[in-house]
Amino acid sequence: MAGERMYPILTVPDLDEAIRFYEDLGFRRTYRQVRPNPHAVVELEDIGIHLSAVPGIDPAASLGSVIITVPDAEALYRTFADGLRRTRGRIPSAGIPRLLRPRRKQGTTSGFSVVDVGGNWLRISRIGDTEDDGPERVTGLARVLEVAARQGDARGDHRVALDVLDRGLARHPEAPAADRVRAGLYRAELLARLGDHALARAALERAESLVGATEAAALAEDVAHAREVLAGAEPGAP
Repeated sequence: MAGERMYPILTVPDLDEAIRFYEDLGFRRTYRQVRPNPHAVVELEDIGIHLSAVPGIDPAASLGSVIITVPDAEALYRTFADGLRRTRGRIPSAGIPRLLRPRRKQGTTSGFSVVDVGGNWLRISRIGDTEDDGPERVTGLARVLEVAARQGDARGDHRVALDVLDRGLARHPEAPAADRVRAGLYRAELLARLGDHALARAALERAESLVGATEAAALAEDVAHAREVLAGAEPGAP
C-alpha cells in the first residue's frame, strides 16, 4: 500500500515545557489532551511528533531518538535557529535542550541534531544522503574534525570528541589554515559544552588569530557560530 505514515512518540517530563520548546523551533501544537494520559502533537509542515508526559523521567538518561529526512536540512536548521534566537535570545548548544548545527563536509551528509527537553534526539538529514564518503574521501585534519563531530554532535560525547580533536591537531600541525581554524573553533565549542569557559574563550581567540585575509570570508560563518555558542554558554546567559 502507498501513503503510510509513522509518527514517533517521545516521552518528556513536562508536557507544557516540551510544547513551548517545539513552538520555539517553529512547530505548532495541533492536539493536546490531559486525560487519561497527558499527550500532545506538534507539527511543522509534514513533520508530526507526538509527545507523551511521564513525570519524573530523567532527560539525561533518555534513549529516545528519531530520524527525520527532509529536502533541505540546512534550511530547516536556519528555521530552528532563527526561532530560538527570536524566542530565547540564543541557540542552546550545550546541555538539554540543544541545537547542533550542520557540519560542513566534503562527503554527502549534511544533517544536524536537536535534543529536546526530554533528552530525545531528532537526527535530521537530507533525503538521499548517506554516510558513504565516496571517491572524494577527506583526509588529514579535515577527517579528524568529521570523526570528532560524530562523537560530539551525533553521540553527545563531548569529552571523547575533544580528545579526538586534540590528538588530531597534534598529528597535523601543517594542515591547511582553514582546517586548523575550523578544528580550533570546534574545540572552543566543545570546551564550552563541557563548562570550561575560560579555556573555551582562549581556544576561540587562538582559532581567530589563525584566520588570514584569504580565508576570512569562507570562515566568517564558522567564526560567528562559535562566538554565539560561547556567548550562550556563559554563566548567566539567557
